Amino acid sequence: MIFYELKYYLYYLIVVVMVLISVAFLTLFERKILSYIQVRKGPNKVGFMGIAQPFSDAIKLFTKEQTFPILSNFSLYYLSPVFSLGISLIMWAVFPLVYNLLTFNLGLIFIFCLSSLSVYGVMMAGWSSNSNYSLLGSLRSIAQTISYEVSLVFLVLSFIIFTQSYNLLSFSEFQSNIWLGLILFPVSILLLSTFLAETNRTPFDLAEGESELVSGFNVEYSSGGFAMIFLAEYSSILFMSFFSSMLFLGGDFYTLVFFIKVIFISFVWIWVRGTLPRIRYDMLMNLTWTGFLPISLSYFLLNFNLVLLFYILKY
Repeated sequence: MIFYELKYYLYYLIVVVMVLISVAFLTLFERKILSYIQVRKGPNKVGFMGIAQPFSDAIKLFTKEQTFPILSNFSLYYLSPVFSLGISLIMWAVFPLVYNLLTFNLGLIFIFCLSSLSVYGVMMAGWSSNSNYSLLGSLRSIAQTISYEVSLVFLVLSFIIFTQSYNLLSFSEFQSNIWLGLILFPVSILLLSTFLAETNRTPFDLAEGESELVSGFNVEYSSGGFAMIFLAEYSSILFMSFFSSMLFLGGDFYTLVFFIKVIFISFVWIWVRGTLPRIRYDMLMNLTWTGFLPISLSYFLLNFNLVLLFYILKY
C-alpha cells in the first residue's frame, strides 16, 4: 500500500519536473517568436542556437541578491510567490496524462477552484510589498480575473452541456468523431480570449502595465521570488494550452498530434503578444461585462436548448 502511494508521488514529481523544463523552453520559444516578429535575432549565443539560454537565465535569477522592502509584511511577501507557483503546479495533477494521477468525475470543478485561488497569490504579493504600484497592480489583476471568470464558467458550461460530464476524459471520448471546436467555433474563440485575460497576457496584461505601474504587482520582487511568479505565469499558460486542446481540439491526449496542437496554441499566445497593443483598463472591464458575459450567456442558453431538443426528439 505504501509502495502504491509512493509510486503516485513519484509520478507527480516527474510531471512537475517536466512542466518546469517545458516552461523553461516556452520562454525560449517566446523570445525566438517575438524576435522574428520584430525582425531581429533572438537568443542565439548560449549553447547551440540559444538552447541553453533558459538554464543560464534560471541560474542568473536564483543567484541574484534577494531583497525585500523594509516595511513589507515579511512572511506574506515570501509566501505569495510559493503559493502562486504551488497552485499552478497542483492543477497538473488532475490533467489526464499517461499516469492519470487524479482523474475523477469532478475534475473541471477542481480546476476552476484552483484557478480561482490564484487570485490570492497576486493579492498577497501586491499588498505585502507595501508599495503603491504593487497594490494598484494587484487590485487591477484581482478585478480583471474575477470579472473574466464569470464569463469563463458560462463558456466552459457550453462544452459541458454536450459531454454531460465534468471529467476531462469524457471530452476525449466525445470528440472521437468531431471536434467541439468545429461545433462551437465562436465559443472556442471567446474562450481563448478569456484564457488570455485569466493569465494576464497581452492585450489584457493590465496587472503589469509598465508605463503606469513600473512593473505591476511584482515590482518589489527580485531573485527567487520573481522567478517563482514568472514560473507560475508560464505554467498557467502551458496548462491553459493543454486545457484548450482537451476541450475543443479533439482531446486525444495520448497522441503526438495533441502536443502539436498544444504548441500551436502556445504559439497563438505569443503571436498575440507580439501583434496586439495593451488595451485601456476601462475597455478591458467593459469588454467582459458588456461583451463576453452577454454573449457567453446567450450561447449557453442556445446550446442548452439545442441539447434538450435533441434528447426530446430522441426519446
